[in-house]
Amino acid sequence: MLDALRSAALPPGDYILPRPATREAMRSPEFAGKLKRGPVLMMTVMANGGFSMARNMISWFVYVCVVGILSAYVAGRALPVGASYLHVFRFAGTTAFIAYSAALWQMSIWYQRSWALTIKATIDGLIYGLLTAGVFGWLWPR
Repeated sequence: MLDALRSAALPPGDYILPRPATREAMRSPEFAGKLKRGPVLMMTVMANGGFSMARNMISWFVYVCVVGILSAYVAGRALPVGASYLHVFRFAGTTAFIAYSAALWQMSIWYQRSWALTIKATIDGLIYGLLTAGVFGWLWPR
């Protein structure tokens, strides 16, 4: 399969197969036959040469900062200075959990991604959300 894909020289990007040429073609019997025959797939083609851990870690750090800023905004608008640890924990943690996890669920709903993989990623999001909540509760202005 790799040799066949390599010979196609696909540029990096997201691909859906089979892919109709138009919206109208989606309703055609020919397209329905292609779907029935299969395989039906979605795939992401990445650039050759491997991963850049440095780029991924920098992107992750920026993402974590954005989640922290959004969590701070929600908690800051909802809670006064001197709010109790548990109130801050609840607002910041819920916001962070939603940011880290909820967007992953649609991949299983719409694109048939494995629910087991989505649940594992949701557990990771819960852990990150709890860590974010703990830090916010600890550092909340008194």
